[in-house]
Formats: sequence, C-alpha cells, structure tokens
Amino acid sequence: MLLRRHHHHRLFRLRLLLLHHHHHHHQSQSFSTLTIPLSHPTYIIWSSNTSLGKTLVSTGLSSSFLLSPSSSSSSKKFLYLKPLQTGFPSDSDSRFLFQKLPSLSLRRNLPLFSSHSILLSSLPAAKSFKPNEFSLNESREMCELGFYEEKKVLEAGRVAPELVSETIYAWEGALSPHLAAEREGGAVEDSELVKRLETLLKEGLLEGGVERGKLDGFCVVETAGGVASPGPSGTLQCDLYRPLRFPGVLVGDGRLGGISGTISAYESLKLRGYDVVAIVIEDHGLINEIPLKSYLRSRVPVFVLPPIPQDPSNDLMEWFDESCNVFNSLKDIMLEAYLERMRRLNEMPRKAGDVFWWPFTQHKLVPPSAVTVIDSRCGENFSVYKVQNKEYITQQFDACASWWTQGPDATLQTELARDMGYAAARFGHVMFPENVYEPALECAELLLDGVGKGWATRVYFSDNGSTAIEIALKMAFRKFSSDHGILPELLKNNPTESCIELMVLALKGSYHGDTLGAMEAQAPSSFTGFLQQPWYTGRGLFLDPPTVFMHNGKWTVSLPEVFHSATLKPEDTTFRARDEIFLKSRDESNLAGLYSLYVSQQLSQYSTLSETNKQIGALIMEPIIQGAGGMHMVDPLFQRMLVNECRHCRIPVIFDEVFTGFWRLGVESAAELLGCVPDMACFAKLMTGGIIPLAATMATDAIFDSFTGDSKLKALLHGHSYSAHAMGCTAAAKSIKWFKDPYTNLNITSEKSQKMLLRELWDAELVQQISSHPSVSRVVTLGTLFALELQADESDAGYASLYARSLVQMLREDGIYTRPLGNVIYVMCGPCTSPKMCTLQLLKLYTKLEEFTLVKTKMNIN
Repeated sequence: MLLRRHHHHRLFRLRLLLLHHHHHHHQSQSFSTLTIPLSHPTYIIWSSNTSLGKTLVSTGLSSSFLLSPSSSSSSKKFLYLKPLQTGFPSDSDSRFLFQKLPSLSLRRNLPLFSSHSILLSSLPAAKSFKPNEFSLNESREMCELGFYEEKKVLEAGRVAPELVSETIYAWEGALSPHLAAEREGGAVEDSELVKRLETLLKEGLLEGGVERGKLDGFCVVETAGGVASPGPSGTLQCDLYRPLRFPGVLVGDGRLGGISGTISAYESLKLRGYDVVAIVIEDHGLINEIPLKSYLRSRVPVFVLPPIPQDPSNDLMEWFDESCNVFNSLKDIMLEAYLERMRRLNEMPRKAGDVFWWPFTQHKLVPPSAVTVIDSRCGENFSVYKVQNKEYITQQFDACASWWTQGPDATLQTELARDMGYAAARFGHVMFPENVYEPALECAELLLDGVGKGWATRVYFSDNGSTAIEIALKMAFRKFSSDHGILPELLKNNPTESCIELMVLALKGSYHGDTLGAMEAQAPSSFTGFLQQPWYTGRGLFLDPPTVFMHNGKWTVSLPEVFHSATLKPEDTTFRARDEIFLKSRDESNLAGLYSLYVSQQLSQYSTLSETNKQIGALIMEPIIQGAGGMHMVDPLFQRMLVNECRHCRIPVIFDEVFTGFWRLGVESAAELLGCVPDMACFAKLMTGGIIPLAATMATDAIFDSFTGDSKLKALLHGHSYSAHAMGCTAAAKSIKWFKDPYTNLNITSEKSQKMLLRELWDAELVQQISSHPSVSRVVTLGTLFALELQADESDAGYASLYARSLVQMLREDGIYTRPLGNVIYVMCGPCTSPKMCTLQLLKLYTKLEEFTLVKTKMNIN
C-alpha cells in the first residue's frame, strides 16, 4: 500500500510538472505544439517594404471572396488577422477592411456581416483609444483592450457572407514594432504571438461555423512593414512566422528601385522555406513586372494593380472596381495553390508506399495510415500533416535527430541555408585533389583545432560515415603493415598480391556502416546475416564488452561471464553517479587489471603469424556509446584498457565517432570522456549540422607518413567525386563554430579547467524515476542522448522486436517523433536544445510509458 501511495504521489508530481511546462510554453517557441488548420486556405501577406499596399491587397481579396455573385447564395467567411499594428489608433489596417468592405457590399448590392476586434495594445495606445478607461501608470504590460464592433448589410431571406477583421497587438507610435514595444512597453515573446495567432485561426474558421470540406473559408495574415522588418522582440518577421510556414503573397514595389527590393524580399522568403504563390505590384508606369517575370521564369505569376489614387478624400470605390479582375485572378491562383497542396498532402502516403524503398523498413508493416507526411521542419520540430476528422499541420519533436544528424535550432537552420547558398553560388562543385579553396581549408583547420586537437594532423574528407570508416581501415592496415615489416616484403614482391589477412579487433554490438568493407569490421548481427549480406565473413576478433546502465536509480557495470571474479568489490561495479564511471582513478582498480589481462590474452593469439596468416591490424570501436547496436554504454574503463593494450602491440586505433562526435555525448569528441586518443577518428552526421552529407577521417602524422613515397602506388588510392565539397565544408565550419560558442549555444559551459562541456540536459530526478519504472530494464543518458530498454521477454527483445510499436505510436500522437531500435526507445535532442525542452519530452515519455504499461497489463490479464 505504501509503495502504491508513493507511486501515485510521484505521478501527481509529474503531472503538475507537465502542467507547469504547458502553462509556461510562451517562454520558448519550441515548447508549444502548434496545430494549424488546413481545412481552409490561409495565406500570409508580405511586402518588400512598408506602404506598398498590403492592406489594399487584403481588402481586394476579401471583396473577391465574399462579394462575388456566388457568395450571395452561400455562407462564406473571410478572416483577416493583423498580428502587429503600429501607429494605433490613428492607423488601423483591420479597421480599414471593416470600413471598406461594407461600402463595397452596398455598392454592389450584396449582403454582408462584418465584425472588427482589437485584442491587446500598449498602455499609451489604450489610453489614446479609450482615454476614460485607462490611466497612465508605470505598467509595461499589454492591455486587454477588448474592443469589438460589427456592421450588417442585410436583405431579408438572404444568407450574408462574413468578414472577421482582427488586430492582435497594437502600439501608438508609427514605428517598427520592435521600437514601439521598446518605447511603450508591451514586450511580446515570439512564441506568445505565434500561439495567439494559432488560436485565432482555429477559432475564426473551425469553431466559427464554417463547414469543413467546402471552400467557404479564407484567411489572410498581414505582416507589418517589409519581409525582414523586426517584430516586437526584434526577431525578423520572416523568421518570426517561420514555425507556421504559411504560403504567401508578396506585395512588391512598382516604383523606381522596386525591382531590386522585390527580388530581395522574394529570395529572403524562399531562403526560409516559404512558398510564394504570387507577386502583386502597383503600376507606376515603369513596367517593373517585365524584368520580374523574366527573373522568376514563370515560376510565380506577377499581377499588376492600377495606380492607387493619392487624394486622401478618395474612397477608393472606383479603384476597387477597376482592380476587380486582378483580385479575382489572384484569389483563383491562391485557391488553386491551396487545392493542389491539399491534393499532394493527401496523396503522398499512398504514393510513397508505391514508389519508395525505405531503408531499414519492412513495407508490409507500414500501411499508408502509418506514413508520416512531413511538410517542413523548423529547428528541432517537424511540421506534420494529419487527418483526424479535420486536416491540420501539427508539430512533432524530432526525437531521432533525423538519424542522429540534426543539431541546429531554427536560427542555425536559416544560417546554414544562407551560407550553403553562398557556397553553391560561389563554387558550385570543384574537384579536390591538389586544390584548395576556403571552405575546405577552414573546415580542416577547425577540425584539427577541435575534435582532433592534440593528436590529429591530417584531415581526409569523404561523403558519409561508412566511407570514412573504410578509409580509416585502409590507413590502419597500411600503418600496421609498415610497422610490422609486412610492407617491405610486399613492395619487394608483387604489390598487388596479399601475403597476409589483416583483421580488426572490435566489439560485439558495434555498427560501423552499411558498405561491405565496414560491415566486415563488425560482429555478426541482424545487419550481417545471409539474408542481408551473403558475402559477410566477419574479419575480426569480436569481444563481448562490459556495459553500463542505470536501473532503479543506480549505475551498474554489467560484466560478461569472462570477467566474473572473487576479487571484485561492489564499488568496482556500482556507482552513485554517472560521472564516477569516467574517473581515471578507476585505472588502478581490480576491474582494470581484469580487463587488461583479458585483452592481452586475446591479442596474444595473433602475436605471431599462424597457419591461417591472420593478424589483428586495427582496433575499431565506437567510443562510449554503441548506437545502432541498441544504445549501449560500454564501460569506458574497458575501452581505455583496450587502447592501452593495442598501443603496447603497435596496433593502430580507430575511433568511430560518426555518431558520438560534435557534442552528441556532451563533449566535442568522445575521446575526452575516454581519457585517451586514437590514431584515426571518423566524423560525419552532426559535423554539418546534419543538413548535408560530409565526412572526415582524421589521422596522425605517423599514419600519413606510412603512405608517403616516390611511387603513386604507395599513396592512398581512394577518393570520391564530392570529397570536401564546398557546400558541405561551409555547413561544417558554421556548425562547428556555432555549437561551441556560448553566445550561440546557451548550453555550453566551462569547468575550472576551461574544458568546454554541454550542461546537463536531462532532469536527474526524472531519469531516476524512469529507470525505476517496472516496464524499463535499463536507462542510458549522456549528453544529448536518453535511451531506455523496455522490459521484454527474450522473444520480444532485440532489433527485430515489435514490442514497442504501440508506445512509439502513442509518443508520435503526443508530439514526439521517435523510431525504436527494437525494444529500445531513445529520445535525442540537439546540442542547442534547452534542458526545459528535454524535461518536457521526458515527462511526455513517462506519461505514455504509464499508458503503455496499463495496456500491456490488461492484455496479459485477458
């Protein structure tokens, strides 16, 4: 009973924490799970500069949608949202729509119901708008203005289309929103603005009586100023609205100089992943549309509006009549684009199943309903298309870090896109041998001063992790052959013939890639069996490593039977805290002696040439964490003893850091955790922020020197068309600098020794509680990685297990995209992800783990 009471108390506390995090979602945009309705078209109206007629375009669109002849026989609704309004109350774009559209409906003898709201304003704006209701005080908060008005232009028996015109935030000064917010108060977080906008979209169309499945609703969101004008927080609006990724209409500039400004605005939007369905410009007699159409090559239609009357007394009725055909055509283009988008989104799951051959996927287990349709990504989040009674886009946290490659937040994502565009425009692609260009040189220098600092002197570029491994194996075998007198014998005879079979020393459960050579360097597994790789022989001595994990709140070393000894003490295999596992003082322990003796005995079998001519020519291992093998943490003491013994036998050492490198484990290189360095190390994935493939094999001078000589045949005859390609090197240079800079990565900390680390990202108490859950057999957490193994029978365990499928589905429904390794579930973040965001993912995971356990328990009872 006491245990049950404690369990319920723990759940209650966790739920309070979860509610607390949801309540404070406005503190960071990434904490909000946005849900954007797609039942009706929603567009964002951009402008290449201020005062170019965005509001006129919005009014014209509303008129075309609501006041066409067909509108009189059906109930249509047009939602106009102005998130940011400055110069209020003398200037109000939402009021302009509210005033003009009823006048147009009267002019055309059509019914209309219209409403106008202003939700929040700064105190000076509120005082100016309602002087008797607000007093000037020291408040810097936004005021709930709560203003609402409506008009009816009705005829008996006729259904009236509806205009809803709303301003969300208003300031008095006719300034950029960031200046107005700074001077008047009323600072608005980006996430708060986006969340309010999301709420109004759902309330305005879905909950406002508009019938789903018909094109009877339309929404425009009108920005303030130009594409890159700052919002109230200072964030550029093209970045501020990026999580929503609405398709847009760009109001360009028809004046002198407007061609350049319009193209620049268009490119800024495309760089951030926006779709621009049309460009609209006012006719100033300069025919700007011709060069714009030429530049766009018909990708985007360009519409020209007649000159706008400059007389302030002109009510613009005749101008709107004159512009009617343009707005009708623009509206039709927007509707067509929306329908085409919806058609593609709905067809994609079926088409994907028909044409793709997905990696690591049994297609028979993936019906169309299980296919995730990813519309875009913004930083750590996917925007995913869903259909559950209604169509919508929702967010899922990319807990797989997209196969461990992703680390950028939304800001770095945009930076990488811009820098890669620069590299593509400047270099395109150039071949690498005997050439040098700035991106490759900068990237190499950063690698040598970062992950290779203190040991590496050379960088060999390739295009993926598996290839980087094969290059390292070639390097290691050459070095071993040179050091052990095999190379002179080869050169004296026929250099194309082999007189010895070189093998690797590696660990069971390791995984070094899918190419045939890399697979030979790993122990038999699901990936190497005859079904997958009939050529596989496994050219190595594969040792069973001791692993470390947390269970019931304690860190424990799990020893293979070969290491069991009466000389071991409890303190050799149990630890109060994870960091104790990495202490160099363990080198003097009984366990260290057992490890060294075992490795030495294994290597002694290959110290002289046997009848089979086999020798161990390289040690290859994933430092600390075995990724694809099941997220196992190998005892760092064992790996350190491995390296020491191989050094003694002059066996070159390869670290496979394709997964573990660049802060994945909380340090720039996992070698820092091991307390020893390799002769070669392989990096990829996070090296470029995961945005484009690139890999590097780093090596010492001694490795490099074993390939130098007078004959080209002695050189490393290996290469790839895209070795050191400019875009990849540019992305890598940006990512390497970004991740380790405390200004751009708030998770970077320095110890007293000035050693750079990531702060702890996973809540220690939550990790302990999950490790104590009855459905969990082990937990591993380090750096950006959290992994758990579900307690399962042997038949339900391993890579082929489907035991976790229902839990994975629950997590995806709750906004966490994860993909299991059999019965191992992992949640991975990026080096820049905030600890609060990680805590939120663990809270969700714990909640779903409870549901999963309850379902399994009921199934067993029945």
